[in-house]
Amino acid sequence: MFSDDRYEIHYNAFNSTFVTPDVAARHGLTRSGNRGLMNVAILEKLDDGSTRPTTALVTAKSNNLLQQGQDISYRQVTESDAIYYLGEFRFTNEELLNFTLSVQPDPNQPAYQIQFQQTFYQD
Repeated sequence: MFSDDRYEIHYNAFNSTFVTPDVAARHGLTRSGNRGLMNVAILEKLDDGSTRPTTALVTAKSNNLLQQGQDISYRQVTESDAIYYLGEFRFTNEELLNFTLSVQPDPNQPAYQIQFQQTFYQD
């Protein structure tokens, strides 16, 4: 998670097989042992100390150790009181991926740049 005085940005990446077939079909996702998903949710901090889901422009790129990159495009999902973004990417077994996540909740402000790395394993 990333946080500042205006937003909390929650993100996680995982193997697409963790998603049930029903959920994958509902959101048009591909379940495969070599496919990963990244979930991103943005919460705006309010003056009373609470938070509320908010929209943003979300993009990402992943690179492996050989600097082979792939752009990750996201689709917005809105469910009752939640707004989140799902992006799909490919990986090979035991592959370490370096992610650069760009999140821009306010179009009049620069995007937040978040970097992290994670190793993925095929099912």
